[in-house]
Amino acid sequence: MDIEEILSQWKIDGVIDKTELGDESIKKAKLHHKYYEILIKERLKLKKLDSQLRSLKFEKYEYFTQGASEEHIQKGWKPLRKIIIKSEVSMYMDADEDIINMNLCISEQQEKVDLLMDILKVIHNRGFDVRNAIEWQKFTMGG
Repeated sequence: MDIEEILSQWKIDGVIDKTELGDESIKKAKLHHKYYEILIKERLKLKKLDSQLRSLKFEKYEYFTQGASEEHIQKGWKPLRKIIIKSEVSMYMDADEDIINMNLCISEQQEKVDLLMDILKVIHNRGFDVRNAIEWQKFTMGG
């Protein structure tokens, strides 16, 4: 699920129907379940990406310090013009396109997790919002 899908679903789910405040109170549990389930899946994806990045960094370290192996060449990595000394490896790894792309994927995944955490905070406070809406209706009706 991408960020746009989550946002479009939340745009619909996040609206409180002022005419059915009792139903909105009950709907809180369903919404919590829905978004918590999505959060768990997205957190697991984030952890998987983190482990893939660690593995990629290890492979790239070997590639930069020992040269391209047959396995590296099969992955499409080109043989290096020179073997890089260890003090320069971090600079090459920071500029490596595969590592940059993996970091971008992780950043996007982290944004999804953060968004879902914020949505769940709003859902947790939904009971207060419904109660405040009921109190406001009472006040405006002179009660």
